[in-house]
Amino acid sequence: MSTKRGKGTVAVPELSVVIPVYFEEAVLPALFARLYPSLDKLNRRYEVVFVDDGSRDRSPALLRAQYQARPDVTRVVLLRANAGQHAAITAGFEHARGDYVITLDADLQNPPEEIPKLLKELDAGHDYVGTIRRKRQDVWWRHLASRAMNRLREQITSIRITDQGCMFRGYHRDIVRAVLASEESQTFIPALAYVFAANPAEITVEHEERAAGTSKYSLFKLIHLNFDLMTSFSIAPLQVFSLVGMGIAIASFAFVIYLAVRRLIVGPEVEGVFTLFGIAFFLIGLLLFGIGILGEYVGRIATQVRQRPRYLVHTVLEPRTPGTTEAPHG
Repeated sequence: MSTKRGKGTVAVPELSVVIPVYFEEAVLPALFARLYPSLDKLNRRYEVVFVDDGSRDRSPALLRAQYQARPDVTRVVLLRANAGQHAAITAGFEHARGDYVITLDADLQNPPEEIPKLLKELDAGHDYVGTIRRKRQDVWWRHLASRAMNRLREQITSIRITDQGCMFRGYHRDIVRAVLASEESQTFIPALAYVFAANPAEITVEHEERAAGTSKYSLFKLIHLNFDLMTSFSIAPLQVFSLVGMGIAIASFAFVIYLAVRRLIVGPEVEGVFTLFGIAFFLIGLLLFGIGILGEYVGRIATQVRQRPRYLVHTVLEPRTPGTTEAPHG
């Protein structure tokens, strides 16, 4: 397959591998050494689209050097500032040209040698291929947090993703187009792709310890990411809180009636003051929690209404053919 651009003809790759990069100078050489030989063995036209998410270490320089070493199959998108992993993947989607797009983290926890497994499922007709990590090599609290959020997501949405934390996934071009067309300011890409998929699948892949460097996802970022997932695909938290609030309001009203009747019968008394304090503090805490959930939804609305760009592209390194000009990025 090929496409004409200007006076030249550029072969369109069958496969695009999109890799977000953020402060990964320690692991990039090992990634290059394993990724390209694995893709060369496929005997398919491919491209690797690296998206540097505003790194301030040597990652951009290493990506430039790799582009110069393999310009035929390498494209590099350098963002002006850190936009987040999912925004970086979106930028990769916009610059990827393959019929199949596979996302892969740069830390080598998902081996590039596993890419053929995803291609096999995409060739079989699946338009979205999720992965399940075999024997996860993560700290214990990440295991527990992942299980808890998986269960919560399954309760409040129709999305069935066994391992939502694994970004090693395959997408058909049609799904990528649908994700880009959604234009959501904040979203969880694997879940959004699952919503659009007509024939999704999941496979088990190997998982390794991080080759070098440290994880960029702190506990706070994981919590924020899961709030994005929850508020992007369901209003169930608001509905549950409304029901809980209604139940507590009815119970509180009944309790006030009971105290009023008791005061008329028994008279004023000091006993039970601390119990009332405890009840009041519980209701205040519940109210603040509900305001927090409401604030998440209102915040998403405000972010979407502002219509600010999800990311800004600084530079795109890609081969040019005679007579072509670089398209504007933003």
